[in-house]
Amino acid sequence: MSKLIIAEKPSVAKSIASALGASSRADGFYEGSGLIVSWCVGHLVSPLDAGDYDERFKKWRYEDLPILPEPFRYAPIPGKETALDNVKRLMAREDVTEIVNACDAGREGELIFRLVYELAGCRKPVLRLWISSMEDSAIREGFSELRPGAEYEALYQSALCRQRADWLVGINATRLFSVLYHRTLNVGRVQTPTLSLLAARDAKIALFQKEKYHHVRLTLAGAEAVSERFTDPAEAEQAAAMCKGAAVICTSVTKEQKKEQPPKLYDLTTLQREANRLLGYTAKQTLDYAQSLYEKKLLTYPRTDSRHLTSDMAETASCVIHLAAKLPPFDGCTNFFPLVEAMVSDKDVSDHHAIIPTMEIEKADIPALPLGERELILLICCRLLCASAESYVYETVTAAFDCGGHSFTAKGRRVLSEGWREIDRIFRASLKEKPADGDGGALPDFTEGQTFDGAEVSVTEHFTQPPKPYTEDTLLSAMENAGKDDIPDEAERKGLGTPATRAAIIEKLVAAGFVERKGKSLIPTKAGINLVTVLPEPLTSPMLTAEWEQKLTEIAKGGADPDTFMDGIRTMVQEIVSTYSCISEDGKKLFAPEKESIGACPRCGQPVYEGKKNFACSDRSCGFVLWKNDRFWTSRKKELTKKMAADLLKKGRTNVKGMWSEKKQTAYDAAVILCDTGGRYIDFKLEFPKNKRS
Repeated sequence: MSKLIIAEKPSVAKSIASALGASSRADGFYEGSGLIVSWCVGHLVSPLDAGDYDERFKKWRYEDLPILPEPFRYAPIPGKETALDNVKRLMAREDVTEIVNACDAGREGELIFRLVYELAGCRKPVLRLWISSMEDSAIREGFSELRPGAEYEALYQSALCRQRADWLVGINATRLFSVLYHRTLNVGRVQTPTLSLLAARDAKIALFQKEKYHHVRLTLAGAEAVSERFTDPAEAEQAAAMCKGAAVICTSVTKEQKKEQPPKLYDLTTLQREANRLLGYTAKQTLDYAQSLYEKKLLTYPRTDSRHLTSDMAETASCVIHLAAKLPPFDGCTNFFPLVEAMVSDKDVSDHHAIIPTMEIEKADIPALPLGERELILLICCRLLCASAESYVYETVTAAFDCGGHSFTAKGRRVLSEGWREIDRIFRASLKEKPADGDGGALPDFTEGQTFDGAEVSVTEHFTQPPKPYTEDTLLSAMENAGKDDIPDEAERKGLGTPATRAAIIEKLVAAGFVERKGKSLIPTKAGINLVTVLPEPLTSPMLTAEWEQKLTEIAKGGADPDTFMDGIRTMVQEIVSTYSCISEDGKKLFAPEKESIGACPRCGQPVYEGKKNFACSDRSCGFVLWKNDRFWTSRKKELTKKMAADLLKKGRTNVKGMWSEKKQTAYDAAVILCDTGGRYIDFKLEFPKNKRS
């Protein structure tokens, strides 16, 4: 009798087979030691397209909405039939008595396996492998502690609800607003509220009115003391005049010792944010690199929302810390005594612990890894070392001064113990990055009552700054925290999407043309802003979608009813369809493609636009038109191109090669000159190079 183990990917199946002694390779599986190890290739099964439920749904029409399948049906994903048939065949083998779900230990991994299991019609007992590392020891330990598959039924129901809610909102809202606005408008349960965040920030930037303000500055004993803001420049100049030549008196000196605790370990979102900020990687690139490192056994499971370790990992973590400390550039750290206890908190770990390197880094050739993977593993090593280091301790000094009846303040800090910041500084130096949050200079030893004569006085001009555009770093943070202020404190708040899905959401918005990358910034396009403007609040509200994610989490824990959640989604979809049945004529123009002017009309100066058959003046009363099928061009076997038309408008001529002479039956080159006499049709004449005859 055999156990059949189904992994999510071929590379993971290979690692599991190797760790468990299934060394014989066959077509589509490994076998040995009473085990059969096979694999999916990601999702093998997906919900049917709308058109597969009913022939009439193949066309997008308002009268067919809403589309609410009951029950949902599934089919193989095109192109993955062979992989599905292989898994189904293995499940049906008579010698297979139990099946082990070894897909990724999370909501999506549960869904991948269960849909294949259901479509295969299999009823054999299921066990669940739940591990956070692909190391051989972790695989063997996990296999010795397999759990009944039924224990993960709530997680499966949560995954189904997520998938079906996305299908219902995506299919119905996309078809509804695409039909209304005559353009494909991709609407998503999570991606549209994310777009709303970007559009709201863009609006704040556009509406921002900068304001000027001034500071008066005193330079004394090598330090600088600064006044409060002056909005009136005349008042600032008056204050500066009163200070020139006046005595400066130190009215107080305040010293305070502060501690900055080590940062927590990475979950996926904080890793993606830091990799974007320090390394310039997109959220998707970071996830791809982390997944590859996980499959190479160098990293623990990356799709986690936890930033702590469990108590049973303390010894392993201590070993990994010492291995990481030997890697350049961290081998330059001095007096390093790791504090593992600070990273451990059983109550703060959900499905998976925080992301850390594995013991395999001792044997790995880190410098030989691809650049992205190498930088990411070192970034994670840096965070592990920082998290286990001592606090950063410093003393802040605030000195207050009086001069000419005005108050001034000088601030500085003195480092007492670098602690974890020494490790961070060494890593940033290896990236040629500046240290985070510069320490600032130490102030001279000012004393209360101290007097200074003849301080240098200056007035500086400043402007208030608009909000900054979102980067992937700040957008991921906004998605993670969306709706938190509106959800009760006792509820677990999940924000927009999950750590595993946020990268894909951003990529979809970019691919759909609703968002574009400009450097590190994410900027909504005109179409993206218009889409958010026309959609109803249930589809754009980050708070509402965050509540959905919270409910999905409750379903996964068995604390909420899946049917109730889905009934709410269906009701919302029905209300949206019934509310939005038509739009105004102005609304239809919102998504009309923008025309690009190819030049100015030689008659009236208005823009000339390209049409299907011509290049025409935008002022219809003008009448200027260059026809693409004008006999002048067709008789010479040439087409009037956009570039040629632009040259004619700008320079009155265009050079054309390979025109055909019907009379001489030969090709020739010439300049075509625009001859506009103001009539209905435009004339042209030819100008030949010197020493050439027409």
